[in-house]
Amino acid sequence: MKKLALILCVALFSLSTYAQEKVAKIEFKTDVIDYGTIEKGADGVRVFEFTNTGNAPLIISNVKSTCGCTVPQKPKDPIMPGKTGEISVKYDTNRVNPIRKTITVTSNAETPTVALKIKGLVVDSNKTSVLEKKDKSVMEQ
Repeated sequence: MKKLALILCVALFSLSTYAQEKVAKIEFKTDVIDYGTIEKGADGVRVFEFTNTGNAPLIISNVKSTCGCTVPQKPKDPIMPGKTGEISVKYDTNRVNPIRKTITVTSNAETPTVALKIKGLVVDSNKTSVLEKKDKSVMEQ
C-alpha cells in the first residue's frame, strides 16, 4: 500500500511539472525612444520592436498614449512564440516643445501592462528663442 501511495505521489508530481501553463511574454529591445533634437515638421514616426519570448501566442489588445499628439499603432495579428513585432508611434512634430510621452501597451503577456516612453525636443529653426535674442543683445552692447 505504501508503494502504491508513493507511486501515485510521484506520478502526480510528474504530471504537474509537465502541465505547466503556456504563457506569452513580451520583451522590448528598448522601452525608451529618444528623438533627440528634431526640426518642426520632421518625420515623427518611430518604432518599438519586441519579441514574444513566451510559449503562447502574444495578443496585444490595446496601445494608447498620454495625449492626442502621439498616435501609436499595434500589430493586428497575434505574435507567435519566438517571433518579433512592432509598435509604431507617430508624434506630431508641428508642436515645438520638449517631448515627454508615455505609451501604455496592454496584452495577454505574463506582464499584461508595459509603459513605453518617448522623449526629445522639437525646434523651429526659423524662429530664434528668447535666450538667443538675449545673447545677441548682450554681445552687441
